[in-house]
Amino acid sequence: VQLQASGGGLVQAGGSLRLSCAASGRTFSTGVMGWFRQAPGKEREVVAAISWIGVNTYYSDSVKGRFTISRDNAKNAVTLQMNRLTTEDTAVYYCAARRGGWDNPVANSVSYDYWGQGTLVTVSS
Repeated sequence: VQLQASGGGLVQAGGSLRLSCAASGRTFSTGVMGWFRQAPGKEREVVAAISWIGVNTYYSDSVKGRFTISRDNAKNAVTLQMNRLTTEDTAVYYCAARRGGWDNPVANSVSYDYWGQGTLVTVSS
């Protein structure tokens, strides 16, 4: 499975961005898809995750109520709508996917089998 993330850029605080991730290859292996981010000097952290048919979603406390994850399996794509961005959201955002279901903790980055290249989101004050 190959993942291609896009949609990053520079935005002012309070603004919005929409990240997209396109999957190709053995896409039936993408049981859970998620977005992680890594800010300079910080560890990679989970932002949001979604199950195969979208019944289950997970959001970190820092983005809950501001970000929305969704997926379109017909298009092999997952998106992350980010609203009310703050400077704390500045990071490289990574799309990730893993085989299997929701049973393993979705915040555990080690449990993901496939990673995209990352897209930079910069929020200015």
